[in-house]
Amino acid sequence: MFVTFEGSDGSGKTTQIQMLENYLLNEGQSVLVTREPGGTKIGERIRKVLLDMAHKQMHARTETILFNAARTQLVEQVIRPALLENIFVLCDRFADSTVAYQGYGRKQNIVELERLIEFATGGLRPDLTVYLDLSPEEGLRRKLADHLNRLDVQGLSFYRRVEAGYHQLIEQDPQRWTVIDASRSRDQIHLDIVRALQQKLPALAPN
Repeated sequence: MFVTFEGSDGSGKTTQIQMLENYLLNEGQSVLVTREPGGTKIGERIRKVLLDMAHKQMHARTETILFNAARTQLVEQVIRPALLENIFVLCDRFADSTVAYQGYGRKQNIVELERLIEFATGGLRPDLTVYLDLSPEEGLRRKLADHLNRLDVQGLSFYRRVEAGYHQLIEQDPQRWTVIDASRSRDQIHLDIVRALQQKLPALAPN
């Protein structure tokens, strides 16, 4: 099963992925955790280029192509082989981030982006996408307490467009998404994520 996590930086994706990994391992499942951009040697090198504060002049199309180059390598080298082995794959961001950030945030053509994503992923889509819903204002407040990278300094209007983009994606495919209020405690959030996963995979539900 392929589960992706989306939401603003500061919404707690990393923490919730770790908690879900522990839950699945305790249930006797094989689990692989990865992230975008990154997850492979090639992808991690691309990640450094994308996040480097020295690259503030990077064009939006350059950014988009680099994200999808890293994504292709991750899908073909890591995700698809793991899924073929019936391993749970938990991914911190996936293609929806490109539509939300590079599409709605950067105001690029959504239809063109979707064609590029289809090519980059070979048509691979998540079975479940967890959206950790947190206001852009709160996400920025949390992120300012952390180390900032090139993608963290876009301004509030940019992140509001990203948020609107995510909600548009959720409306278009509600069966794939589960929306979680990320302003609560991490344990409350984790319980909601587990319930959503159990609905998708009843074998995980308690007897």
